[in-house]
Amino acid sequence: MEYAQILDFPTMISSSTRLLFVVPCYNEEAVIGSTAKQLSAVIKVLADAGCCSQADSGILFVDDGSKDATWELIRKLSDSFPQIIGLSLSRNKGHMCALMAGLEVAVERADVTISIDADLQDDIGVCRDMVNFYHQGYDIVYGVRADRGSDSASKRFFANFFYGLMLSMGVEVVPGHGDFRMMSRRSLAELLRYRERSLFLRGIIPQLGYKTIVVRYSRKKREAGSSKYPFAKSLSLALDGIVSFSNKPLRLISYMGVLMALASLIGLLAILYNHATGGTLPGWSSLMVVMMVIGGAQLLGLGIIGEYLGRIYREVKDRPHFHVRETTDRLINQPMSGYRSS
Repeated sequence: MEYAQILDFPTMISSSTRLLFVVPCYNEEAVIGSTAKQLSAVIKVLADAGCCSQADSGILFVDDGSKDATWELIRKLSDSFPQIIGLSLSRNKGHMCALMAGLEVAVERADVTISIDADLQDDIGVCRDMVNFYHQGYDIVYGVRADRGSDSASKRFFANFFYGLMLSMGVEVVPGHGDFRMMSRRSLAELLRYRERSLFLRGIIPQLGYKTIVVRYSRKKREAGSSKYPFAKSLSLALDGIVSFSNKPLRLISYMGVLMALASLIGLLAILYNHATGGTLPGWSSLMVVMMVIGGAQLLGLGIIGEYLGRIYREVKDRPHFHVRETTDRLINQPMSGYRSS
């Protein structure tokens, strides 16, 4: 993977390029207006520099079943500004499903798609670099945090631990990368061929194999609203990433079984030795310790197997990933109820 070092791009590239920002939203009424304004300004700057067509570029807000006034604000923005499109899911399906719903629309109407969170903590200043790299032949540009200075100490620890764990299990991820990325139309079309229900895009997209590069930026603090990824959701995402891309936890169960068998053999030899030499053992304490260790190991193993079985269960049912309740653009095909077929 390449890393951007010195950016020296030509001023005029291709004014016909269609750019679409895909912005998943959940209870973002506090920031939606500011987000629309800032992204519209980015499109204008890019169009003035000849990087994209202002008339054919826009912003797609995907409302993930918000309970506040997020969708009403999106509709008003769409009525006032033709370049803003709204897509509302029938209920909350999660950040990954909302993002994929937006990407399914983007593949039909954009040459370049940039996904970004609604809070704009990611630096929109590097969007021009992303688009310019597209014109240089790159299909995927990852936005990667240069540091985690804006995070709490605990969040930094868990993030570093997560990426280290994923890499140790053989999962191809980009450390420091979230969902701020640029994708070309052809790479996006290939992404939509992936049909799994337990979505972990940070692991799927590197598998596409297209030409990629990384741009680094400093992440800002959230100006308004609250984080939509608390610890529980972050943990669920981490489990999806591990279980969806690695079978090493299952292999660890086998290793653990071998170790327990060896420990049992050693214990048996110790018991036979004590019996032969006439030694006495208290019995109860050692028996309880052994039972608790073996019982805990069995429950852990069953839990790991259960995680895999649960995801297999979700996959074989092949249910739709999402349902669209409403859209502000009649050109969006309805009913949408999942990802494009391969």
